[in-house]
This record gives sequence, C-alpha cells and structure tokens, in this order.
Amino acid sequence: MSTTGRQPEGREPFSDPDAGDDLVGGAADDLAVSLPQSLSIEVSLPTTVHAAPDDELAVSIVAVPVNPGSVEVVRPSTVSIVVVAPAPVPEAAPAPVVIPELPGTDDRALIRRDISRRDRLSGEVSATPEPANMLTADRLINERKKKRVKPEGGLNAVLYTATFHAVNRGDSPRVAARKAVEARVDKRFEGGARFIPVLTRKGGVGKTTITALLGMALSDIRDDRIIAIDANPDRGTLSERVNKQTRSTVRDVVTLAPTINSFNDFTTMVSRDETRLDILASDTDPLLSEAFDENDYNVVADLAARFYTIVLTDCGTGIVHSVMRATLQRADSVVIVSGGSVDEARLASETLTWLEANGYQELVKNAVVALNTATQGTNLVKLEEIEAHFKSRVREIVRIPYDPHLAAGSVINYRDLKPLTRASARELAALVVDGLPSRRGA
Repeated sequence: MSTTGRQPEGREPFSDPDAGDDLVGGAADDLAVSLPQSLSIEVSLPTTVHAAPDDELAVSIVAVPVNPGSVEVVRPSTVSIVVVAPAPVPEAAPAPVVIPELPGTDDRALIRRDISRRDRLSGEVSATPEPANMLTADRLINERKKKRVKPEGGLNAVLYTATFHAVNRGDSPRVAARKAVEARVDKRFEGGARFIPVLTRKGGVGKTTITALLGMALSDIRDDRIIAIDANPDRGTLSERVNKQTRSTVRDVVTLAPTINSFNDFTTMVSRDETRLDILASDTDPLLSEAFDENDYNVVADLAARFYTIVLTDCGTGIVHSVMRATLQRADSVVIVSGGSVDEARLASETLTWLEANGYQELVKNAVVALNTATQGTNLVKLEEIEAHFKSRVREIVRIPYDPHLAAGSVINYRDLKPLTRASARELAALVVDGLPSRRGA
C-alpha cells in the first residue's frame, strides 16, 4: 500500500519525518502550529478477485448460474481521505484584578467622626448608627458614683469612719505597699504548671522551713492550687510543718498513679494547712527513700502538673542525688537557701557554681537566694557582705528574720508568725513569681 499527500493550492507540501518524535518528546504545541488546516491522503487499494465456491453455485436462483468471478467489478484504485485540523482556540485572558481605592483624606476624616464622640456632648445622639465597640466602660460608668474600697490601716481608716464614709483618702502607705506585693504574687500563668525547686548543699540551714514559708505565702494570696513535694531522699520533714492528715507519701502516689484520675483522688494523699497549701510527704523508711529515683519523681511531677499551678520541690540535703536531674530539668526558677554563717554562705555559693558547671547558667541568673538569719553565727557575720556577694551572681536576695515560731521546728501556723516574717515570706514569693514566665516559652 502506498500513501501520497496532496496539498491545497498555494501551500508547500508538508513533510516532517520527525513529527512522531516531537509528539513523544512533548513538542505537540509546536507541531500543531506547523500543521495545515486540511490534509488529503490517497491510498491505493489492491484488486480483489473472488471465485464463487460450488455451494454458492448450487443455490443460485437463476437458471444460469452466475460466476461472480466473471463479473467485472470496477473498483477505485485510490481513495481520498481529507483530514481537517481544528482551528486553534485562543486562551481566554484572565479577568483584571480590581483593587478598590483607599478612602481619601476627607473620607477618612468622615469615618473617624462616625466612630468618635470627641465632637459630641454627653448624651448627644449620633447622626449615624454607632457600632457595639462604642459602649466602653469609660463611657458608661460614672466614676463619681463608683464606691471606693474602704481604706485599711492608720489615720485614713479612722477618718473614713469618723466622716461616715464621706472622706476616703485610700490605704495607708504600709497597706498600699503590701497590696502591691500581693498583686505581684497573684500573677496569672498560662500553659501548665511552674516548677520551683528549693535546694542547697548543706543541711540545717532551714531549707525545709523556707519551702513551707514560700508555699504558705503563695497559697495565702493566690486563688489557684499550690503544692510542695518533699523529694528528700534522706527522710524529709516537710510534712511535719503542717498538721498531717494522711499517711500517704510519694511512694504511694507512684504506686497508685494509674488509678489517680481526678483532683479528689490526689487530695487523699496530701496534707493541707490553713493557707490551702498542699504538702506531699516523703518516705519515712530510709530504704524506700533511697529507691525514690528520677523516674519516680517524674511520675509524681506529671500528676502534680495536672492539678496544680505552682509546684515547689524540697530537694533535700545535697544536690547530687538521683532526683536532682529530673528536678532541675523541669525547673522554671530556683531558690537557693543560705545560712548566716561563713561556711553556710560559702556552700550556698558553691551550689550556684555547681549549677553553672552543669549547664544551668540561666537558672542561676534567674535564681533567688533566701538568707536565713536564724542560724548560728549570724550575729558575728556581716550580712550585707553576704548579700553583696550573691547579688553579683543571682537575680534577687531576701532576708528571712528570726522568728521563735519557726525556731521551734514544729507545725507552722502562718497567722502566728511575726508581721515582719510574713512580710519577708510575701516578698520572697513576689520575687520568685516575678521570674516565672506568664506563658510557657515566653
């Protein structure tokens, strides 16, 4: 079979031996441009000779059989096939993007006048409907009729009572200062619990007492939940600073962790004092205390983080026991306790050095030192020199004064402490909270 191409008049013959390769290679667009609008192809057909078989001759309906082979059949020698290519359809142009013009100076001024009351008198009706955000507290509340808080302390309170509430000069300076500290302590947190370990390298400097004082000051001011965990591996005494209401310890929390599903389940294992501070005791058996490792602490800490906003950890004597690493990994800030003697201050400073050497430089910069002045030798030591040393290394330092109620080493009743002791505890709480991030990661 032969194929012959016939072009329309006025056109060059189309011949492209590589057209198939171009289509395979992805050049169909270029080939479509070079093709003509119509294409004629002539095909030569072979001559067909048909011999009638005997069975066809036998059933012939005429008397004289007709041999198809003898009939001359005129067949065309060529067939013309016309292929018409569709005309290319031009792509539609994208619709132009219409960007509205910004309002002019006069329009913006008109908008500001519509949402502002600056040019209107009080109670005057706006010419246009006001949006809801125009109903602000500054607009609606009458400050003259707003009742001021009753003043506390000093002559201001006496004057307020004597004038039948007509004269209110506000709180006394001492009360105002206390409320300012309480406002700092009452800082709001988002994103989970905050962990604060209390530690030192030397025992007998009042670390457990400082932990209890800090927790009580926080719980007395804040409305959320505060817990202090005794993680001392040497049989801690934190639970003895409050009236014990349970015999459960950290070991019981670890053992029963899968069954603790609510805050009520957890509260059956802690003791609570008058300020609402919850304390979780350590094991009383020294053998079990040694077995309380970092994995156990993580179990207790995970449960505490579900139910409490601030978690204090009494880390016990020393800083190299197995629980310390897990404690410091969770810490948002640390409290270092120092006594008022030469060796106690030096060991507290060495605690900071150990933290810096083990990758906790940021915790050291954000640390608060509680200087317990109730220890032996305090009267012979220049406390201002100890404070000057620690201020060069940490963020803040607070003195905790001597208090006979604390010196007894028994249950601490927060209301029975001296005013100066409570004020120092509140200041310690405020400084610690100041260093805690409001949002996790902030």
